[in-house]
Amino acid sequence: MVEITWYFERLDWWSVLDILLVALTFYWLLHLIRGTQGIQLLRGAVILVVVMVLTASMLPFRALSWLVEKGLPALLVAIPVIFQPELRRALERLGRTVGNTGAYLTPLPRQWANVDVIDRVCTACVRLSERHHGALIVLERSTGLEGYTETGVQLDSRVTPELLLTIFSPNTALHDGAAMIRNGRVVAAACVLPLAGGTMSDSQVGLRHRAAIGVTEQTDAVAVVVSEETGSISVARNGRMIRRLDGRRLRKILQASYPAPRPPSLSRWVRNVRERVEGVFSNRR
Repeated sequence: MVEITWYFERLDWWSVLDILLVALTFYWLLHLIRGTQGIQLLRGAVILVVVMVLTASMLPFRALSWLVEKGLPALLVAIPVIFQPELRRALERLGRTVGNTGAYLTPLPRQWANVDVIDRVCTACVRLSERHHGALIVLERSTGLEGYTETGVQLDSRVTPELLLTIFSPNTALHDGAAMIRNGRVVAAACVLPLAGGTMSDSQVGLRHRAAIGVTEQTDAVAVVVSEETGSISVARNGRMIRRLDGRRLRKILQASYPAPRPPSLSRWVRNVRERVEGVFSNRR
């Protein structure tokens, strides 16, 4: 009891802030790996470490104590290797957040999909849904998708509903895989995408849906899926999927995902400051 009182007496606002920052860090890490295979690995690692530490401290096992003492530092080195996908996704999200708040310190984003491209994609998806033709269309945003486009057939064609209908026709050689759209053009088709890393089973969603979730888990792209069995339209973004959409809802979601681009620049910031300063001096005169 005396020790607890001594700790509380030494507690100040900086210590409280320090504890809150550590708690938020652990909460963010746990929230990051929730619903992925990383949570199973973390649970197994924690159980293994707790059992080994308790056994080595309570029982006179010198060899086991030596193993625990030498093995814990090695475990810290192995954590980045074990949780590499989760850490990579976290760093990509952090980089996108910093890029949005300080864009003049990073390269300007790519030209995003305009209203005409969104309308053509929605028109094609509605027609594919009516015909029950499966489709997977990925629209690139800030994160480059060159690694995925290289796995398919290079097209570099203008986005039109007729082109997308032809690509995903069951009788063509390009209907398997994803069509990649960048800067208003279909850059490639029949592209191979990573599957989702979550715990969902194959009976819940098909391979196209798993691929759509997988590419949006690793990038900030938006993926549109048309189910071949049911004809339903779905949209995946940030590793989450919205299903059973119609053309109107699909258009609203894509328009919300691709707002009118206004890339900030240092020259614009300087120009705004100069105009404000000139306005202040002109008012004084």
